[in-house]
Amino acid sequence: MSRYLPEPAWRHGTPARTAVVLINLGTPEAPTAAALRTYLREFLSDPRVVEIPRPIWWPILNGVILNTRPAKSAEKYATVWTPEGSPLKVHTERQTRLLKDRLDEAGHRGLVVDYAMRYGRPSIPATLARLKAEGCARFLLVPLYPQYAGSTSATALDEAYRWLAATRNQPELRVLRSFCDDPGYIAALAAGVRAHWAEHGRPERGYRLLMSFHGVPRFTLDRGDPYHCECLKTGRLLAEALALSPDEHVVCFQSRFGRAEWLQPYTAPTLQALAREGVGRVDVICPGFVGDCLETLEEIAMEGKEDFLAAGGKEYHYIPALNERDEWIAALAALVEAQLGGWPTREAPDDAALALSTARAGELGAAA
Repeated sequence: MSRYLPEPAWRHGTPARTAVVLINLGTPEAPTAAALRTYLREFLSDPRVVEIPRPIWWPILNGVILNTRPAKSAEKYATVWTPEGSPLKVHTERQTRLLKDRLDEAGHRGLVVDYAMRYGRPSIPATLARLKAEGCARFLLVPLYPQYAGSTSATALDEAYRWLAATRNQPELRVLRSFCDDPGYIAALAAGVRAHWAEHGRPERGYRLLMSFHGVPRFTLDRGDPYHCECLKTGRLLAEALALSPDEHVVCFQSRFGRAEWLQPYTAPTLQALAREGVGRVDVICPGFVGDCLETLEEIAMEGKEDFLAAGGKEYHYIPALNERDEWIAALAALVEAQLGGWPTREAPDDAALALSTARAGELGAAA
């Protein structure tokens, strides 16, 4: 049995295509305990996500977590599920289509633009194999995580590299590692905040803009993960773009899991402390998420609001993620174009040119 995946059928003269693949975290297939159990098993089995030694972690995961957490998580997903499906998947699909349209308008009509999920479907290996079979020989992988972390960007790329290692006829590969300080990305975030202020006003006193990033265990910073630093950089640049003073904004971290120390300050206690200090209004934005999902819509927009108001706060607003904002799609297109330098992305050859190329390939084969 070959250690390599079977190669797709190939014919001489077929032009090699270039593909851009957006990669996101993933989502369960449905807001049910059974679907969450499948999803969480794959997600929490990833050693990039949970670095606890396997002999210790497996009994906890399979004996406790997968028997208790799926039902609770399914209830949370049910509060944000849409008729089209999971918000994360819906926004990723829309961003993919809009990015394709934007690149087409810029003249890159030969590009293939698609997406994959690290956990769940469509998987990274399945997507790359399908695109390769469709003639794609060059791939630009774009993990949709502005700030690089081992548990997000790195594990997505690990999965792509595993597929590559099992591929006999390997395609060319490029990666957009992170974009925490990209001017277009920062400008898109700032535009979202300004649009929110235009609708809801901006108090002169008793106000904070809270920037909540997804948390990771504290030890990852000690071991060299740049995530914490990249989050702080994004927060600083966004504050500068909005001309916020140091006492008008705060960076914090959400979604803590387990008993270990995670990056601090934590979002929920920060919201409660601000309310007790007399801050009457907070607006919360999640710069680490380019599309709304469970962690923004349920944890921040719903639970965060409850935490703040219960502690005495008066007014709470969640500012939506970048989603399909024009400024974000333009920034994403610019990031992609910068990475594609030198690769052919224009119109594919027409039928006549393709026929001529095929005929010449046949002549060369006969001559050999």
